[in-house]
Amino acid sequence: MTSILLMAIGVGVTTALLASVVFQFQVPINDSALSPLEKNCQQIADEGYKIHTMYPDSNPDELPDGDFKRLVYLDELWIKDCVSVLPADSIFSIVNNVERNFLHGE
Repeated sequence: MTSILLMAIGVGVTTALLASVVFQFQVPINDSALSPLEKNCQQIADEGYKIHTMYPDSNPDELPDGDFKRLVYLDELWIKDCVSVLPADSIFSIVNNVERNFLHGE
């Protein structure tokens, strides 16, 4: 009787673990959990990072005029609309998302 009970508990635990893994793979991890403000900040950070990656070894003064003005504009938006409003964990999450997206070519 004890062995049947232990086997039933083992099967139950295994089933719960497998169901958890299946559920985790079916739930997409994407930007849908982000608020509209966080999505906007994600786009600002993506654009700014794109410019930074085009000129990795350049100082801001060495950038072409159009890219320099765009970068300054994005930096001002980032500070005004994101850094001053969002909590630190949201900012770090956005920064990590930007780096991850560019490293994985998304």
